[in-house]
Amino acid sequence: MKRNYVSNTEESIRMFRSNLFDNLSKVHFTVPLYIYIPAIVFFSYKAFTYHIGIPAFALYFLGGLVVWTITEYILHRFVFHYQPTSEFGKKLHFIFHGVHHDYPRDKMRLVMPPSASIPLAMLFYFLFSLVLDQQFLFAFFPGFLLGYLIYDMLHYAMHHHNFKNGILKRIKQHHMLHHYQDPTKGYGVSSSLWDIILKSDFTSQSNKS
Repeated sequence: MKRNYVSNTEESIRMFRSNLFDNLSKVHFTVPLYIYIPAIVFFSYKAFTYHIGIPAFALYFLGGLVVWTITEYILHRFVFHYQPTSEFGKKLHFIFHGVHHDYPRDKMRLVMPPSASIPLAMLFYFLFSLVLDQQFLFAFFPGFLLGYLIYDMLHYAMHHHNFKNGILKRIKQHHMLHHYQDPTKGYGVSSSLWDIILKSDFTSQSNKS
């Protein structure tokens, strides 16, 4: 397999000529916490104003977490790793995900900037609102947001911290293999569950050879 360029420095390259656009592509890893923790609290509060029971809230909240894991997998595999053929498409791919594979330790581009994550969150909220009544939507959506927040924080930590916990070490190893061994496998970041189910994990692939 052809090895792509990978920088192991923490440098942050310039991606846009415009200072505004370049700054919007960067974000400190704590910023999503300030945005999405209040959002999680707000939507949870709204759910209880509709007098939803605790068991129902817990069920839908957990459902949101689970749906995030498959959403994370689908976005990473089929959107971020889609290989366009046009020059414009290649540039767009580099902006959205290629830069992360070339500069995986860039501290300012390890969590999704609000300029991208907020519109995406609004889109998913609209889609979920088409199939869920409000009381259940307000319980489901904060679980989905928490899943995203765990993903973002865990992803940053994987690239900058050494884990001592056995489970976290295995999760990090799974993601590092995606970066440094084969980017066509291991699309799950916060969990390898869907890689195992959909046969894109490293163990499944190696067992076939």
